[in-house]
Amino acid sequence: MCGRYTLTLDQEALQVALGVGGLVHPAPRYNIAPSQEVPAVVHQGANGEGVGPMGATLRWGLVPFWADDPSIGNRLINARSETAHEKPSFRNAFRRQRCLIPADGFYEWKKTAGGKRPFWIHLESKEPFTFAGLWERWSASDGDEVLETFTILTTEANEFLRPIHPRMPVILGPDHRERWLDPDTPGDELRQLLGSFPAGPLAAREVSTRVNSPTNDDPGCLESPEGPEDGLPLFQQAD
Repeated sequence: MCGRYTLTLDQEALQVALGVGGLVHPAPRYNIAPSQEVPAVVHQGANGEGVGPMGATLRWGLVPFWADDPSIGNRLINARSETAHEKPSFRNAFRRQRCLIPADGFYEWKKTAGGKRPFWIHLESKEPFTFAGLWERWSASDGDEVLETFTILTTEANEFLRPIHPRMPVILGPDHRERWLDPDTPGDELRQLLGSFPAGPLAAREVSTRVNSPTNDDPGCLESPEGPEDGLPLFQQAD
């Protein structure tokens, strides 16, 4: 799964890197957690205006349009890419409302005899990238509340990340982003885009357990742990 990620680039640099305007990102984020509002890229503005890739602000934790209770979003922070196109909670968004979630790293926790240890995974180049996501607009029955929310798609981990965790978020490279957002892309082609990201560009290292608490959102989350006696070796770029 993917339960936390980072986006430390400033707003202007992020817009230039992705070639998308309208991304609102006022401060570096070191521990983005579910239920928080974050920048996203949609095919048209989340307010229904305009065409082509545009910036939007969405809340993490997808609430299907048909949900009676928006708290369902707390359980829908991830969707399995292998089955999202057919699951009731995700199939409408898979057909009509796909998005990209900018990031420059994400966390996974490795199970060890001494407990779970967090690792920060990123591109070896430290460049930003995008997760494949799905988004929905939900309205309360009385019309007093409107939520625009998203989920991050996951897939099987590649050979580099498998020693840390069996799943990883779907990362879409620049060549695949436009096809993912395009509402006219056929379903079978969409599913072909959702495989594991190549291992070669990735790097990872163990980081502080400060990241375990979503109240911690500062550079300290990326600090290395204080040398445990049975410390795991740092993961380096895959050969």
